[in-house]
Amino acid sequence: MATDTLDLLKDCQLSVKQVNPRQYVANIPQLSALEVWFQRPKDIVRKLLSGDLDLGIVGLDTASEYGQGSEDLIVVHEALEYGDCRLSLAIPKYGIFENINSIRDLAQMPQWTEEKPLRVATGFTYLGPKFLKENGLEHVSFSTADGALEAAPAMGIADAILDLVSSGITLKENNLKEIEGGVVLESQAVLLASRKSLLQRKGALDTTHEILERLEAHLRAVGQFTVTANIRGSSAQEVAERVLSQPSLSGLQGPTVSPVFCKRDGKVVADYYAIVICVPKNFLYKSVQQLRAIGGSGVLVSPLTYIFDEETPRWNNLLKELGL
Repeated sequence: MATDTLDLLKDCQLSVKQVNPRQYVANIPQLSALEVWFQRPKDIVRKLLSGDLDLGIVGLDTASEYGQGSEDLIVVHEALEYGDCRLSLAIPKYGIFENINSIRDLAQMPQWTEEKPLRVATGFTYLGPKFLKENGLEHVSFSTADGALEAAPAMGIADAILDLVSSGITLKENNLKEIEGGVVLESQAVLLASRKSLLQRKGALDTTHEILERLEAHLRAVGQFTVTANIRGSSAQEVAERVLSQPSLSGLQGPTVSPVFCKRDGKVVADYYAIVICVPKNFLYKSVQQLRAIGGSGVLVSPLTYIFDEETPRWNNLLKELGL
């Protein structure tokens, strides 16, 4: 997820600068106290737990597998909106599994005994056993692998696989199917922090605050547009009532309405009012139509880069988690 991570940071005005692409250490000029390390996902989690890193961006699946529920690992932002996938159990569509469509069905199969357990191929040796035990599968053996798990059942070296799934196309091409209740977790990129670092390392909490604010403001603005239009009216109140009568024109907290002054016959008058609203992309054209229907003209549309709240909700949650 390196490219997507670098793109997100760039969109938040936190571009990572490398002297050359082969170096594993870089910096972000806007945050002089920050040093950036390029590491393998599992090593990021391990270094956070050891205190060698203060912050890290990985998939939730990696954080859960290698963090193993440790209280020293804090999820600061759980939805960076890329790297979407799910950790899911998949079994063959054929043979003894043909009519098995749920995790409950699988657990109730009489075939699995201590002498002949369900064989599962997976790279998730912490989450896999934990999940299957919680779902009533007591007789299970695991074989570890890092890739091409889909071939394991056809090769006869496993009965099922537990792996990351995005579209599910690869599973179908290998005659495998996901089953009801078989999803271990839904995953995407998350921002992690070392509890120890945030509490003990000078400046770590302040830097985290700035990064979190930039991330929240940018991600909230993705897919949002500012719409501005002029509407003739007798007063700001009357124009606001007309705007709010339309379901797609309420904006974040309501429309901003301000007078548009012009000079007529030597006098400054305000026959028009400018209205400004924030509109999601999927409602954009409908909102423009509604504005025009109530007399809006000169409609201007521009994408938003940031939407800052009075305070970042996840920051308050982080402080609560830290007991501050």
